[in-house]
Amino acid sequence: MKALFIGDVFGDLGRKAVGVLLPGMREEYEADIVLANCENASSKGSGISSNNAKELFESGVDVITMGNHCWRNNDVVALMEDCDRIVRPANYPSESPGTGSVVIETGRGNVGVINVLGRIFMDCVDCPFKAVEREIGALSNLTNIIIIDMHAEASSEKCAMAHYVDGRASFVAGTHTHVQTADERIFPQGTGFITDIGMTGPHDGVIGIDKNIILKKFIRVMPVRFDPAKGRAQFNAVVVDIDDVMGKTIDIVRISKVLTV
Repeated sequence: MKALFIGDVFGDLGRKAVGVLLPGMREEYEADIVLANCENASSKGSGISSNNAKELFESGVDVITMGNHCWRNNDVVALMEDCDRIVRPANYPSESPGTGSVVIETGRGNVGVINVLGRIFMDCVDCPFKAVEREIGALSNLTNIIIIDMHAEASSEKCAMAHYVDGRASFVAGTHTHVQTADERIFPQGTGFITDIGMTGPHDGVIGIDKNIILKKFIRVMPVRFDPAKGRAQFNAVVVDIDDVMGKTIDIVRISKVLTV
């Protein structure tokens, strides 16, 4: 089983980069399933709309995971309730729309996907470790391949999650910081891990935002409106090779490209 996981899709440039690169990349890496964190996929770089989701699915994304900007757009509640291929953080309250995990059928078998939020420097949410424990318990009866999107700020919290689920999940993908890390590894019991997949979106800004806006904020220490940067796009992702029978990671390959779209 090969899973292609795309780092935080940010704004118009991120969606365009997915549309340009994903079809060929899926064929090149023989990906059985494509996942993408899309909590920043809207034109404003925050949240996602029904049209954004439709565009990404048409580009070849199979599963969309979310994060702390989950509820930013008005139509997202209906989107969460209607679409079973979008996963919001499992440690949001049970009353929240949508689901924190999903099982997707592929040509190589079922894949379970869990989304969870970290708590360090993030929103006040339920314990991510208890949420993952609950979701793994439910999914393990349906599949032995489980991929977790740990959407968190602190690298320590992401690494701790990978240790916590080692041998019980196939791969833990860190998202949220928009900076791809070079620390992909496989834990002793077979769980693959990377602290952050990175970002698919504006390459010439500051983690996606217009650099002049960010410089003004740092220098003047006053509120500003964040607008996505323009210019070139970047595409960050990982391809994870997972043993079909054991559900353990065999190999992890990082992808980082810059393009004009």
